[in-house]
Amino acid sequence: MFLSIFDIFKIGVGPSSSHTMGPMTAAARFLDQLRTGEREPGAGEVAALAASLHGSLAFTGKGHASDRAVMLGFMGFEPATLDPDAVDGLVAELAAQKQVLVDGLGPLRFDPAQDLVFDYDLTLEGHANGMIFKAYDTAGNLYLQETYYSVGGGFVVTEAELAGVQTDLHVQKEEAGFPYPFGSAKEMLEMGAASGKTIAGMKEANELSGMTRAALEGGLEALRRAMFECIDRGLRMEGELPGGLRVRRRAKHIHDQLQAEQGMNRGQPHTINDWMSVYAMAVNEENAAGGKVVTSPTNGAAGVLPAVLRYYRDHCVGAHEAGMRDFLLTAAAIGGLIKHNASISGAEVGCQGEVGSASAMAAAGLCAALGGTNAQIENAAEIALEHHLGMTCDPVAGLVQVPCIERNGLGAIKAVSAASLSLRGDGTHFMPLDNCIEAMRQTGIDMSTKYKETSQGGLAVNIPEC
Repeated sequence: MFLSIFDIFKIGVGPSSSHTMGPMTAAARFLDQLRTGEREPGAGEVAALAASLHGSLAFTGKGHASDRAVMLGFMGFEPATLDPDAVDGLVAELAAQKQVLVDGLGPLRFDPAQDLVFDYDLTLEGHANGMIFKAYDTAGNLYLQETYYSVGGGFVVTEAELAGVQTDLHVQKEEAGFPYPFGSAKEMLEMGAASGKTIAGMKEANELSGMTRAALEGGLEALRRAMFECIDRGLRMEGELPGGLRVRRRAKHIHDQLQAEQGMNRGQPHTINDWMSVYAMAVNEENAAGGKVVTSPTNGAAGVLPAVLRYYRDHCVGAHEAGMRDFLLTAAAIGGLIKHNASISGAEVGCQGEVGSASAMAAAGLCAALGGTNAQIENAAEIALEHHLGMTCDPVAGLVQVPCIERNGLGAIKAVSAASLSLRGDGTHFMPLDNCIEAMRQTGIDMSTKYKETSQGGLAVNIPEC
């Protein structure tokens, strides 16, 4: 099994990887499909576009800007290169013109007020995050239709791809030629023991099977820079977050307090938790505002891993560049296992799949950076994930604000605690990571849809009456 580090970590925009980045990417893919000339038999020239959002995308799409994401995707924009500051103007322009100018296809009619539907009644069978895109010819006949699913972390698949994904991954394991194609934590530990390589070393070897060392190193540096720049932006910004809840940014205020207390010999030992929390909150406040973030492995959980990486760099004794590199490679390996064997989608398994996965990845990364063995790293990931099992995804008003922002801070704290506990042992422990991942998958299946990113249960329906 192989998922590149650049599949797990993707630079994009908030507030959601599955509900914002996914629909934008799907819309762009649909345009590419139209450019191939594929069409229904007898269809004339393509003239118009339409889209419908289903399941979780319908129930929380407004709060997650899923509609705006589809608009921007049809306008030719992609998450990695979109300027967040330009979005309002672009959306207003589309509302006025009611058409998009598509490279290779020309102008196509698309009026978001009429042609973009939140369908609350029909949940598509393949996944909770379903979308149907349609194109029509000049006579109003169906030109092309495709169903897409946003399966978490910005990953998008068609209906046909979703049906074949499990088979493809097992075939890929043997046929793609990766030197360490581990599909489970057990295989990962066995391959590490046989080769004498660390998890980061095996992950690096797999990456270098498909890219140059320069591309790998440049990509790792770009990810790290994007994560730290997001933290720094969040620590500078003030004011209310968009969406109507009137939630105010707090990261700058808390950070200012922490800086003022430095060197005064009055800080409590537990203040280090505040540093980790404020780093995570800074990222998730940026995400809630639609800013640039890195899926880690999702946008809703984007603050956990950067916060722990920043903690390592700025607060850990002996931190170094190689440690940060090992951190990211190791975290990506763990994230790949979780996605392959369970899910990182809040709409599929709840927040245990988002913040829980992020905490496990960060715990493993920190353990590796601090010199942990492969067994200790696997133990760290298991500890962090185990203590997020059952966590619901219940965003108030469908916005990635309450409880998501603070939840990332607590996920970071748990990650550091898990890494520290694992380093106190020799890696021997009762519950293997593979079993914990399977428990998370089963828990997600049994969890009511009210608690899986639909804002129909939990905190989302227990809010103050104002």
